[in-house]
Amino acid sequence: MIGQIVRHTKLGYRGVIYDIDGTFNLSDKWYEEVAKSRPPKDKPWYRVLVHGEEHETYVAERHLEPEPDAQPVDHPQALEYFDAFKSGHYVVERNLN
Repeated sequence: MIGQIVRHTKLGYRGVIYDIDGTFNLSDKWYEEVAKSRPPKDKPWYRVLVHGEEHETYVAERHLEPEPDAQPVDHPQALEYFDAFKSGHYVVERNLN
């Protein structure tokens, strides 16, 4: 879910989901070079703002789990995508029309 705080199950970092692709949506070259565990391309992939960093990641669904102690994420772009942090997740309150 967009705005959910998650943890990467293998690498241990935490972050917030800001976009979802229903299936893998990057190049085959990227997949071959970066996705070493070869997660399925036909399942959802998530764009995640990484806590305490300035970069984002593109992560297969199978490598993410909900963060049980969902605290705000320290990322410079968090407020570009979200308006507030409420009840353990980020929300968009603005009217996008």
